[in-house]
Amino acid sequence: MTLTAEPPPAAPDTAEQVSEASASPRRRRTRNPRTWLQGGGLANLVFVLPMLVVFGIFSWSPIVQSVIMSFQKTNLITSEFVGLDNFINVLEDPLLGRAVLNTLYFAVLALLFGFPLPIFMAVLMSEVKRGKGLYSALAYLPVVVPPVVAVLLWKVFYDASPTGVFNTVLGWVGIPPQPWLQSPDTAMPSLVLEATWAAAGGSIIIYLAALLAVPPELYDAAEVDGATIWQKIWHVTLPQLRGILFIMLILQVIATAQVFLEPFLFTGGGPNNATVTVLLLIYRYAFQNSLGGNYGEATALSVMLAIVLALLSWLYFKLTDRWSTS
Repeated sequence: MTLTAEPPPAAPDTAEQVSEASASPRRRRTRNPRTWLQGGGLANLVFVLPMLVVFGIFSWSPIVQSVIMSFQKTNLITSEFVGLDNFINVLEDPLLGRAVLNTLYFAVLALLFGFPLPIFMAVLMSEVKRGKGLYSALAYLPVVVPPVVAVLLWKVFYDASPTGVFNTVLGWVGIPPQPWLQSPDTAMPSLVLEATWAAAGGSIIIYLAALLAVPPELYDAAEVDGATIWQKIWHVTLPQLRGILFIMLILQVIATAQVFLEPFLFTGGGPNNATVTVLLLIYRYAFQNSLGGNYGEATALSVMLAIVLALLSWLYFKLTDRWSTS
């Protein structure tokens, strides 16, 4: 028995035959209310509607009310439309510039210490052969501690007396006691140290999960080429984590720009307004005015902060879109 190959189909001879051959066999269905109903659109809407209602009530409604309130002088009972007066008063506040600089200072310190540390810890823990689950639990433990409890605990550690926890440790190596929270020079770094300790655990877990997706063959190839551990991290690990690194960076920038708990509980904005942040200033507008809450100016500053963060996020993603996907 002989096998004969079938001849290939003849190519179309005319332009008309080419167009007919390239035409899609199925035409796109026209979307209209009738086809939407026949395709189950009403059932989908019924399932999605409760989520939309809850999301609108608890998410979008407060945002809209805040924007409206920023143009009003209100005590939450009576309100008066004042236009842009709230924004003008906030911009003319001499404390606003100090709060912005303090927030930027906190953000820079938090990024310098708090961003690379979780990456280093995650890579180090991923190389551990035994007890990885225990180390992961220990790293995540600060996140489980309630934030207020963590701050009050560290406030005890920062006791400026010679018997304070940190000052006692420094005394073992001959360093005199430090005024951790009482000095304008050390107050903000002290806040950053506690905030880094409290937030690093969540980032470590995320990086550990991302490291599981890195193909082991890449490390094997790098090892065959004679790469050291640092060369593996620089040429294999970090490029593979590039997308998650860009996301975590912008999330940390947004979080540090909204820092409130640490300066509020540690120092109340002191000493000498050295730790006043933008969110702490919003709190003062709303709840520490001797004549009653100035909710209009508080929401005006909140709206300005939201706009700045939205523009920063948009610019960041525009600049890093090609880098994070290439």
